[in-house]
Amino acid sequence: MGDDPESPLARDAYETLADSYAERVGAKPHNAFYDRPAVLSLLPELGGKRILEAGCGPGVYLEELIVRGASQPVGIDASPKMIAHARARLGDRAKLHVLNLEEGLPSFDEGSFDLVLSPLVLDYIKDWRRLFAEFHRVLSSGGMFVFSVEHPSSDYRLRTGESYFETGVTELEWKGFAKPVVVPSIRRPLQGMINPIIETGFILDKVLEPQPTKDFREADPDEYNHLMCHPGFICFRAVKP
Repeated sequence: MGDDPESPLARDAYETLADSYAERVGAKPHNAFYDRPAVLSLLPELGGKRILEAGCGPGVYLEELIVRGASQPVGIDASPKMIAHARARLGDRAKLHVLNLEEGLPSFDEGSFDLVLSPLVLDYIKDWRRLFAEFHRVLSSGGMFVFSVEHPSSDYRLRTGESYFETGVTELEWKGFAKPVVVPSIRRPLQGMINPIIETGFILDKVLEPQPTKDFREADPDEYNHLMCHPGFICFRAVKP
Protein backbone atom coordinates (compact mmCIF):
# COMPACT_ATOMS: atom_id res chain seq x y z
CA MET A 1 0.00 0.00 0.00
CA GLY A 2 1.19 3.51 -0.76
CA ASP A 3 1.19 6.48 1.60
CA ASP A 4 -1.49 8.31 -0.41
CA PRO A 5 -4.72 8.06 1.61
CA GLU A 6 -6.66 7.91 -1.65
CA SER A 7 -4.65 5.03 -3.13
CA PRO A 8 -6.67 1.85 -3.69
CA LEU A 9 -6.41 -0.24 -0.54
CA ALA A 10 -5.90 -3.70 -2.08
CA ARG A 11 -4.56 -2.78 -5.53
CA ASP A 12 -1.05 -4.12 -4.85
CA ALA A 13 -2.46 -7.42 -3.57
CA TYR A 14 -4.70 -7.82 -6.61
CA GLU A 15 -1.87 -6.90 -8.96
CA THR A 16 0.14 -9.73 -7.35
CA LEU A 17 -2.58 -12.36 -7.65
CA ALA A 18 -4.19 -11.10 -10.89
CA ASP A 19 -2.99 -13.90 -13.17
CA SER A 20 -3.93 -16.69 -10.79
CA TYR A 21 -7.22 -14.97 -9.89
CA ALA A 22 -8.21 -14.59 -13.54
CA GLU A 23 -7.39 -18.24 -14.18
CA ARG A 24 -9.28 -19.66 -11.19
CA VAL A 25 -12.15 -17.31 -10.35
CA GLY A 26 -14.47 -18.74 -12.99
CA ALA A 27 -14.68 -22.05 -11.13
CA LYS A 28 -13.47 -21.19 -7.61
CA PRO A 29 -16.31 -22.37 -5.32
CA HIS A 30 -16.71 -19.20 -3.22
CA ASN A 31 -17.09 -17.22 -6.44
CA ALA A 32 -18.77 -19.57 -8.89
CA PHE A 33 -21.07 -21.44 -6.52
CA TYR A 34 -21.72 -18.88 -3.80
CA ASP A 35 -21.26 -15.19 -4.61
CA ARG A 36 -22.20 -15.10 -8.31
CA PRO A 37 -25.43 -17.11 -8.09
CA ALA A 38 -26.58 -14.92 -5.19
CA VAL A 39 -25.73 -11.60 -6.82
CA LEU A 40 -27.14 -12.60 -10.20
CA SER A 41 -30.42 -13.60 -8.52
CA LEU A 42 -30.89 -9.95 -7.49
CA LEU A 43 -30.55 -8.50 -10.99
CA PRO A 44 -33.42 -7.38 -13.22
CA GLU A 45 -33.80 -8.25 -16.88
CA LEU A 46 -30.73 -6.75 -18.53
CA GLY A 47 -31.83 -6.16 -22.13
CA GLY A 48 -31.50 -2.47 -22.94
CA LYS A 49 -30.02 -1.62 -19.54
CA ARG A 50 -26.98 0.66 -19.22
CA ILE A 51 -24.74 -1.17 -16.75
CA LEU A 52 -21.66 -0.23 -14.73
CA GLU A 53 -19.66 -2.86 -12.86
CA ALA A 54 -17.62 -1.08 -10.21
CA GLY A 55 -14.64 -3.34 -9.56
CA CYS A 56 -14.92 -5.69 -12.52
CA GLY A 57 -11.73 -7.71 -11.96
CA PRO A 58 -10.98 -10.02 -14.89
CA GLY A 59 -14.45 -9.60 -16.40
CA VAL A 60 -16.22 -12.80 -15.31
CA TYR A 61 -19.36 -10.97 -14.20
CA LEU A 62 -19.34 -8.75 -17.29
CA GLU A 63 -19.22 -11.84 -19.47
CA GLU A 64 -22.27 -13.25 -17.70
CA LEU A 65 -24.10 -9.93 -18.02
CA ILE A 66 -23.47 -9.98 -21.77
CA VAL A 67 -24.81 -13.53 -21.99
CA ARG A 68 -27.93 -12.28 -20.19
CA GLY A 69 -28.54 -9.54 -22.72
CA ALA A 70 -26.41 -6.58 -21.67
CA SER A 71 -24.97 -4.59 -24.55
CA GLN A 72 -21.49 -3.12 -24.01
CA PRO A 73 -21.57 -2.83 -20.22
CA VAL A 74 -18.93 -0.63 -18.60
CA GLY A 75 -16.35 -2.11 -16.26
CA ILE A 76 -13.92 -0.23 -14.02
CA ASP A 77 -11.18 -1.51 -11.75
CA ALA A 78 -8.19 -0.07 -9.88
CA SER A 79 -5.91 -2.92 -11.01
CA PRO A 80 -4.38 -2.49 -14.48
CA LYS A 81 -3.61 -6.21 -14.63
CA MET A 82 -7.23 -7.10 -13.90
CA ILE A 83 -8.42 -4.74 -16.64
CA ALA A 84 -5.92 -6.37 -19.03
CA HIS A 85 -7.41 -9.76 -18.24
CA ALA A 86 -10.92 -8.38 -18.73
CA ARG A 87 -9.92 -7.00 -22.15
CA ALA A 88 -8.47 -10.36 -23.14
CA ARG A 89 -11.69 -12.07 -22.06
CA LEU A 90 -14.20 -9.64 -23.53
CA GLY A 91 -12.58 -7.83 -26.44
CA ASP A 92 -14.83 -4.97 -27.55
CA ARG A 93 -17.96 -6.42 -25.94
CA ALA A 94 -17.47 -4.16 -22.90
CA LYS A 95 -16.01 -0.71 -22.24
CA LEU A 96 -13.20 -0.99 -19.68
CA HIS A 97 -11.34 1.64 -17.64
CA VAL A 98 -8.67 1.67 -14.94
CA LEU A 99 -10.23 3.83 -12.22
CA ASN A 100 -9.83 4.26 -8.47
CA LEU A 101 -13.28 4.16 -6.86
CA GLU A 102 -11.97 6.16 -3.89
CA GLU A 103 -11.80 9.13 -6.27
CA GLY A 104 -15.44 8.84 -7.32
CA LEU A 105 -16.78 8.57 -10.86
CA PRO A 106 -15.85 11.89 -12.51
CA SER A 107 -15.82 10.36 -15.99
CA PHE A 108 -19.55 9.60 -15.94
CA ASP A 109 -22.47 12.01 -16.17
CA GLU A 110 -25.53 12.12 -13.96
CA GLY A 111 -28.05 9.42 -14.89
CA SER A 112 -25.60 7.50 -17.11
CA PHE A 113 -26.62 4.02 -15.91
CA ASP A 114 -29.66 1.93 -15.03
CA LEU A 115 -27.71 -0.58 -12.93
CA VAL A 116 -24.56 -0.36 -10.83
CA LEU A 117 -23.12 -3.72 -9.81
CA SER A 118 -20.26 -4.13 -7.33
CA PRO A 119 -19.62 -7.73 -6.22
CA LEU A 120 -17.03 -8.34 -3.45
CA VAL A 121 -15.38 -4.98 -4.00
CA LEU A 122 -16.62 -2.56 -1.35
CA ASP A 123 -14.66 -4.25 1.45
CA TYR A 124 -11.70 -2.32 0.00
CA ILE A 125 -13.40 1.09 -0.01
CA LYS A 126 -12.86 3.44 2.93
CA ASP A 127 -15.70 5.92 2.49
CA TRP A 128 -18.96 4.26 1.48
CA ARG A 129 -21.04 7.43 1.83
CA ARG A 130 -18.98 9.34 -0.70
CA LEU A 131 -18.92 6.47 -3.19
CA PHE A 132 -22.61 5.61 -2.73
CA ALA A 133 -23.47 9.26 -3.38
CA GLU A 134 -21.57 8.92 -6.66
CA PHE A 135 -23.44 5.72 -7.53
CA HIS A 136 -26.69 7.55 -6.76
CA ARG A 137 -25.63 10.42 -9.03
CA VAL A 138 -24.75 8.28 -12.06
CA LEU A 139 -27.91 6.16 -11.77
CA SER A 140 -31.12 7.11 -13.52
CA SER A 141 -34.38 7.44 -11.56
CA GLY A 142 -35.52 3.90 -10.76
CA GLY A 143 -31.98 2.63 -11.26
CA MET A 144 -30.69 -0.25 -9.18
CA PHE A 145 -27.54 -0.71 -7.07
CA VAL A 146 -26.55 -4.32 -6.25
CA PHE A 147 -23.48 -5.33 -4.27
CA SER A 148 -22.01 -8.11 -2.15
CA VAL A 149 -19.42 -7.98 0.63
CA GLU A 150 -18.04 -10.23 3.32
CA HIS A 151 -20.68 -10.84 6.00
CA PRO A 152 -19.88 -8.77 9.10
CA SER A 153 -20.24 -11.73 11.44
CA SER A 154 -17.92 -13.88 9.28
CA ASP A 155 -15.45 -11.01 9.07
CA TYR A 156 -15.48 -10.66 12.84
CA ARG A 157 -14.94 -14.40 13.51
CA LEU A 158 -12.00 -14.56 11.10
CA ARG A 159 -10.19 -11.71 12.84
CA THR A 160 -10.10 -12.44 16.55
CA GLY A 161 -9.31 -9.64 18.96
CA GLU A 162 -11.03 -6.89 16.95
CA SER A 163 -14.19 -5.08 18.04
CA TYR A 164 -17.23 -5.96 15.96
CA PHE A 165 -18.49 -2.37 16.24
CA GLU A 166 -15.39 -0.61 14.94
CA THR A 167 -14.69 0.13 11.30
CA GLY A 168 -11.06 -0.17 10.29
CA VAL A 169 -8.37 -1.73 8.13
CA THR A 170 -7.57 -5.37 8.71
CA GLU A 171 -5.65 -8.06 6.81
CA LEU A 172 -6.12 -11.71 5.92
CA GLU A 173 -3.82 -14.11 4.08
CA TRP A 174 -5.48 -15.64 1.02
CA LYS A 175 -4.26 -19.15 0.23
CA GLY A 176 -6.62 -20.15 -2.58
CA PHE A 177 -4.55 -18.88 -5.47
CA ALA A 178 -1.08 -19.61 -6.89
CA LYS A 179 0.72 -18.33 -3.80
CA PRO A 180 -0.40 -16.88 -0.46
CA VAL A 181 -1.13 -13.15 -0.60
CA VAL A 182 -1.92 -10.84 2.33
CA VAL A 183 -5.00 -8.85 1.34
CA PRO A 184 -5.97 -5.74 3.32
CA SER A 185 -9.62 -4.82 3.63
CA ILE A 186 -11.94 -2.73 5.76
CA ARG A 187 -14.27 -4.50 8.14
CA ARG A 188 -17.39 -2.74 9.36
CA PRO A 189 -20.49 -3.73 11.35
CA LEU A 190 -23.88 -4.29 9.74
CA GLN A 191 -25.06 -0.79 10.63
CA GLY A 192 -21.99 0.55 8.84
CA MET A 193 -23.22 -1.20 5.69
CA ILE A 194 -26.91 -0.32 5.79
CA ASN A 195 -26.79 3.30 6.96
CA PRO A 196 -24.71 4.63 4.03
CA ILE A 197 -27.30 3.16 1.64
CA ILE A 198 -30.11 5.04 3.36
CA GLU A 199 -28.14 8.24 3.99
CA THR A 200 -27.23 8.68 0.31
CA GLY A 201 -30.86 8.59 -0.85
CA PHE A 202 -31.32 4.96 -1.85
CA ILE A 203 -34.26 2.79 -0.86
CA LEU A 204 -33.02 -0.52 0.53
CA ASP A 205 -34.97 -3.10 -1.47
CA LYS A 206 -33.57 -6.49 -0.43
CA VAL A 207 -30.93 -8.10 1.78
CA LEU A 208 -29.74 -11.62 0.96
CA GLU A 209 -27.59 -13.85 3.17
CA PRO A 210 -26.91 -16.57 0.60
CA GLN A 211 -26.20 -20.24 1.00
CA PRO A 212 -23.95 -22.14 -1.41
CA THR A 213 -25.31 -24.08 -4.37
CA LYS A 214 -25.13 -27.87 -4.61
CA ASP A 215 -22.16 -27.54 -6.97
CA PHE A 216 -20.22 -26.12 -4.03
CA ARG A 217 -20.83 -29.34 -2.11
CA GLU A 218 -19.24 -31.33 -4.92
CA ALA A 219 -16.20 -29.06 -4.96
CA ASP A 220 -15.63 -28.65 -1.21
CA PRO A 221 -17.97 -30.62 1.09
CA ASP A 222 -16.51 -29.31 4.35
CA GLU A 223 -16.77 -25.65 3.40
CA TYR A 224 -20.22 -26.26 1.92
CA ASN A 225 -21.42 -27.64 5.26
CA HIS A 226 -19.89 -24.68 7.06
CA LEU A 227 -21.54 -22.10 4.79
CA MET A 228 -24.90 -23.82 5.07
CA CYS A 229 -24.87 -22.90 8.78
CA HIS A 230 -22.59 -19.84 9.00
CA PRO A 231 -22.85 -16.78 6.70
CA GLY A 232 -19.84 -15.88 4.60
CA PHE A 233 -21.14 -13.13 2.30
CA ILE A 234 -24.08 -10.72 2.33
CA CYS A 235 -25.78 -9.08 -0.65
CA PHE A 236 -27.80 -5.86 -0.91
CA ARG A 237 -30.14 -4.42 -3.52
CA ALA A 238 -31.08 -0.74 -3.41
CA VAL A 239 -33.08 1.51 -5.73
CA LYS A 240 -32.77 5.20 -6.59
CA PRO A 241 -36.25 6.73 -6.29
